[in-house]
Amino acid sequence: MLMSLKAGNLGLNMVAACHVIMLDPWWNPYVEDQAVDRAHRIGQTRPVTVSRFTVKDTVEDRILALQVITSVVAYAIMIVFFST
Repeated sequence: MLMSLKAGNLGLNMVAACHVIMLDPWWNPYVEDQAVDRAHRIGQTRPVTVSRFTVKDTVEDRILALQVITSVVAYAIMIVFFST
């Protein structure tokens, strides 16, 4: 099955999928994680393989760097709010 990232994070459970191939990185890593998690739902009986393809020295490199920054900021905010 071939599906875009936007469709994969909208609530479809893809228990028939066993390969997830990410071709278009998104600035928010949690959107990608949610799309991948759709293949890991209840009812999945096969192992799921996730592959991410990017092209070096393109905007995709900057998006991956932005994903790291977004994850660090989100983690820091969670620590501040949930540590009190």
